[in-house]
Amino acid sequence: MTSSQYLRLNQVRRSLDKVGGLKYIGRPPGGWLRTIREALGLSIRQQAVRSGISSTTLYASEKKEAQDRITIAQLRKLAASLDCELVYAIVPHRDLAEVLAQRAEQMARTEVLAVSHTMVLENQAVRESFIQDQIAERKQELLDKNWGRLWD
Repeated sequence: MTSSQYLRLNQVRRSLDKVGGLKYIGRPPGGWLRTIREALGLSIRQQAVRSGISSTTLYASEKKEAQDRITIAQLRKLAASLDCELVYAIVPHRDLAEVLAQRAEQMARTEVLAVSHTMVLENQAVRESFIQDQIAERKQELLDKNWGRLWD
């Protein structure tokens, strides 16, 4: 892996450590905007005035949010008008280094087993331990190179 790849990976991992405990809790059926507005006792008209938009626009925005069709910028603006903050993150299911290692392992296994199969056909079979060593070696070679190649 190049030093810049390693540096970027560690920067992202540190950022993710800050949100690592976050789990998707699901959006309320009517969306967060409507749920919070109603919890505060605000009518659509009252909230529209606070937001500086028309009631029709607010209603449409709440509906879009409930359907996953609202923009992040619009959601951030409307959250601020409710004295809330939009928290946005993409949280990987696993550590990114683990994802890279697994992908490198898959590629190495595919490459080595293809060669091993050809050798068997040519009556040149090798021991399983040799194959496993070759997979481990190829995996490390892949991890030492540009990671973009792992996804070709």
